[in-house]
Amino acid sequence: MNKSSLLSLLLLASVVFQSQGQENLTYQKPPTEILELLEAKNTPAVQFNRQGDKMLLLERPDFITIEDAAQPIIGLAGLRVNPSNSTSIGGVSYAGIQVQDLKSNEVHEIGGLPINPRISNLQFNADETKLAFLNATTDGVSLWVIDLAKYQAQRVGDFFVNDIMGASAFWKDNTSLYVLRIPDRGAAPSASLTPTGPVVQENLGKAAPSRTYQNLLRNESDVRLFDYYLNAQLAEVQLDGQVKDIAAPAIYRNVSKSPDGKYLMATTIKKPYSYLVSVASFPYQIDILDQSGAVVKALYTAPLAESVPLGFDSTVPGYRNFAWRADQPATVYWANALDEGNSRTEVPFRDEVLQLAAPFTGVSTQFAKTTLRYAGITWFDKDYAVLSERWRANRRVKNSLISSKDGQEIKVIEERSSEDAYADPGRFVLADNDYHRAVILTDKGKSPTVFTTSDGASPEGDRPFLLKWNLMNGQKDTLFRSRGEWYESPVYFKNDGTLIISRESQTEVPNYQRVALKSRKMTPITRFTNPYPSFEGVQKQQLSYPRKDGLSLTGTLYLPKGYQKSDGPLPLLMWAYPREFKTADAASQVKGSPYRFTRISWGSPIYWVNRGYAILDNADMPIVGEGTAEPNDTFVPQLQANAEAAINYLSEAGYVDRQRVGVGGHSYGAFMTANLLAHTDLFAAGLARSGAYNRTFTPFGFQAEERTYWQAPEVYKTMSPFSYADKIKTPILFIHGMDDENSGTFPIQSERFYNAIKGHGGTARLVFLPKEFHGYRAKESIMHTLWEMDQWLEKYVKNKK
Repeated sequence: MNKSSLLSLLLLASVVFQSQGQENLTYQKPPTEILELLEAKNTPAVQFNRQGDKMLLLERPDFITIEDAAQPIIGLAGLRVNPSNSTSIGGVSYAGIQVQDLKSNEVHEIGGLPINPRISNLQFNADETKLAFLNATTDGVSLWVIDLAKYQAQRVGDFFVNDIMGASAFWKDNTSLYVLRIPDRGAAPSASLTPTGPVVQENLGKAAPSRTYQNLLRNESDVRLFDYYLNAQLAEVQLDGQVKDIAAPAIYRNVSKSPDGKYLMATTIKKPYSYLVSVASFPYQIDILDQSGAVVKALYTAPLAESVPLGFDSTVPGYRNFAWRADQPATVYWANALDEGNSRTEVPFRDEVLQLAAPFTGVSTQFAKTTLRYAGITWFDKDYAVLSERWRANRRVKNSLISSKDGQEIKVIEERSSEDAYADPGRFVLADNDYHRAVILTDKGKSPTVFTTSDGASPEGDRPFLLKWNLMNGQKDTLFRSRGEWYESPVYFKNDGTLIISRESQTEVPNYQRVALKSRKMTPITRFTNPYPSFEGVQKQQLSYPRKDGLSLTGTLYLPKGYQKSDGPLPLLMWAYPREFKTADAASQVKGSPYRFTRISWGSPIYWVNRGYAILDNADMPIVGEGTAEPNDTFVPQLQANAEAAINYLSEAGYVDRQRVGVGGHSYGAFMTANLLAHTDLFAAGLARSGAYNRTFTPFGFQAEERTYWQAPEVYKTMSPFSYADKIKTPILFIHGMDDENSGTFPIQSERFYNAIKGHGGTARLVFLPKEFHGYRAKESIMHTLWEMDQWLEKYVKNKK
């Protein structure tokens, strides 16, 4: 590309499109009431060690700058690769770390940390005397270890880690780690400006449906880049920096260690690659290696998975989901589809679970079979395991207690609808066994009596709990449950008579407390303060209101500080995201809690309560399809009924001026917004961020819709607001990241829809954010997004003529 062409592209990237033409803007900042909330420094994230005597306090990073966001990124096989440091874009990182001793409550600073760290992949070693982490800079990703006796960090080795895919670093033992390092690879291959021929794809009569994906391989140049950037050298690294390479360089999808540490299971990507699907569907080879890297067993070679049968309950034919048994020294287990992966095939058993133990010289044996789709096994330390099954079509969840010796079913311990949150007993509490693997924690000497924690969905809102559950006789005892005007969530338990909880209220920021279970006496661990002083006094209510067909809906209402009904009705911003259900009972269940402290994310609508608006956040938008009906068969009328119910309730209560209501959402919420403007006159304006509006662009299914366009063309047409662009006269603001990587929400969705509305004389504005993905990252982009939204709301909602 020549310089003039590049300059033209950069200028185009800064254009904000309007109905009357184009406007070249610099990045704008929202009003002070919004900006001070955006810039608030949030309380640290926390992480506990396995013994529960140390807590990591992890500083949340600030937003990156647009300069950082503008660094080169290469889309390869569904991955977003940063070529400067061999990382994949996304994931969680932290800007600092402290360690709190939970016996003394003393907080220790860590010496020797890198300057301006970007910390990820935190892992304690087996005896918890060391803490490893990765640190990303613009040059590369390095390995660091903290000595927890001295609270001192140091870099290990002078190599860089390939942190694009898989487990790039994990402990081998207390004094060494396995690492995927970048091998000596020379300069990156450059793409030729002169094509050598056409790019060809061919299908020889075999059905190969696939959903829409971004960042796929496009040509041989991309293939060379994929091979270059994802190639990694597996190595053993000592704490003194000594490096011993293991096996040959390869593209590692994953590497994991056997519980006894004697073997590695290495999954490597193989050719042929595909231009149709992402790396997750590429051929791969699974080998069992010894500690020197020699192949002990070539376990399985998976073919290219371009032709997975349609349906959410379908899966790849053949073997999948390889893992180590947590309760045995070195036994691999995996699933095999008995229906060839096709959910439409009628068979008595969907999957079988196979296993093979060290020294891997025999043949695999069948361990268990499932009537629904296999969803995993959670192991006890001995005697038992829990086998999980799922079936998406009828929302069934099944968990069975089985023998860990022969896989025989002992008892079905849970069978319910996945949509029935009220009946959910929660997640098993896990603990380390002698192999330092997570297994189900059992009551002392009373196996299989276990413990679970849950969000505690209930008709009064979420009430998190800790449950003691005898799986054999079914008896359940609630050891702890959140109560009063608090939201108290269990976070750490090891059956020693105490429980660590996170405790918050509408006005109290989440803090951690140790609870004596018998007396319920609480001892503070942290004393974090409110990061949003300007938000103090804002009124928050959990609402429940009826839809005209009797369905009960919920939402969270925020009102400005000091507001009284006598002040008159307020302009309203309604923010929502539709959800599909198979039963009205499940759709009517209360969601969320009125007692939670409000955290304000970059994409939240709550900022505008400080601008004088009422906010209805998480407004319930259930779409129900009972029996043989599918939810989307009546998507539009149900959406309209949901919106009408909320507006009627709030206006009749005197809170809201029904003539000044704005609606908005992100992604599927933007799709919802466009549909509401196309089919109702309920709103003064709409805000649609990073949405999809023409379902013919996603013909092999979208969201929870698994029928194809050719199976349900009328559903696709009716649900596409693009089909009704001529009806949209309500002002609508479109915002979209120019590099949106999300399946289905290509930026062209906003561009074409905007042009259709403009062509029919509608009021619309389209804002493309350069260098932004489906979720926006750069502070400049986020501030500008909030400014655009504020301008739109002020003009078309609050001050509607």
